[in-house]
Amino acid sequence: MPAPSSPGRKRPTIRDVAREAGVSYATVSRVLNGREWVSPEAVRSVREAISRTGYTANPHARSLATGKSGSIAFLLTEPQHLLFSDPNFSVLLRGVAQALSDRELTLILMIASTPEERARTIAYLSGGHVDGVLLVSPHSGDPLLGQLVQAEVPIVACGRVLGYEQAISSVMADDRNGGRSAVDHLLAAGRTRIATITGPQDTAGGVDRLQGYHDALIAHGLTIDPALIVHGDWSRESGATAMRTLLEHSPDLDAVFAASDAMAAGALRVLREAGRDVPGDVRVVGFDDSGLAATTEPPLTTVRHPLDRVSEEMVRLLTDVIAGRTPLSITVPTTLVVRESSPA
Repeated sequence: MPAPSSPGRKRPTIRDVAREAGVSYATVSRVLNGREWVSPEAVRSVREAISRTGYTANPHARSLATGKSGSIAFLLTEPQHLLFSDPNFSVLLRGVAQALSDRELTLILMIASTPEERARTIAYLSGGHVDGVLLVSPHSGDPLLGQLVQAEVPIVACGRVLGYEQAISSVMADDRNGGRSAVDHLLAAGRTRIATITGPQDTAGGVDRLQGYHDALIAHGLTIDPALIVHGDWSRESGATAMRTLLEHSPDLDAVFAASDAMAAGALRVLREAGRDVPGDVRVVGFDDSGLAATTEPPLTTVRHPLDRVSEEMVRLLTDVIAGRTPLSITVPTTLVVRESSPA
């Protein structure tokens, strides 16, 4: 534990850290800025030297020297209440906060769901107050996307940004294959009247998970029945509403793939109220493997959306884009997690 600084004690510098770690000044700088091309051994030596010397970065000096603010915006384009009610957003925010902290970058949380919030957001981001933006839950057709691109701020989105794939880097789960694995699982259990509750069709996740549903049915020679497809908005309430519609128009359904765990939880409640046994009468599979999935009755079979990995990759990719590298997209694999709502 380093001794506390006294008024007369000289503030430790990067060069002090380099000397203590036995590495070059440039190596310490790369570690502090989260750059690549540093061995794990060097990173460990620098971290230990920082602890021993009591070095702390001077953000004002760093900003003047680099022209960077040292701040990254986490921009949510959904209403504020979803940050707390949708478990995916909180998991993603926590992962991003940790990844930025590891790089000694400051997180700024911004929510832009109303016209007033959006105007303030664009003005703030255009003013050079942040070095980059982590964009969460983008919807195609949203004019905010074009304004962000025009602001020329480095951006990495969680999920492919429909219509801006070439301009905005992204990190996404393999939603299409995840959706297909969910429906393949239901087909392997002998279910043939498989319904789906989709996510919003102006989001890449909503589109791709529905396409995975189509892929599985077509591969098994089954016809796509529009009556078995109802759209939701990711929320539990929309899942319940969609399930009521499905039972009304397709009472012979024997399985449901819901494109989010929250929608699946809403569907489970409606099935229970309707006297349908799960998994006996109707099997249910969700998507996300959020904390909610293990607490439903029965516990939910679901596709794991690896948000911890997604958040790490978003921050890593954003530092690359800030450094001037070409925008690109990263796809992270998904896995099926089997529980009682649709056992093996």
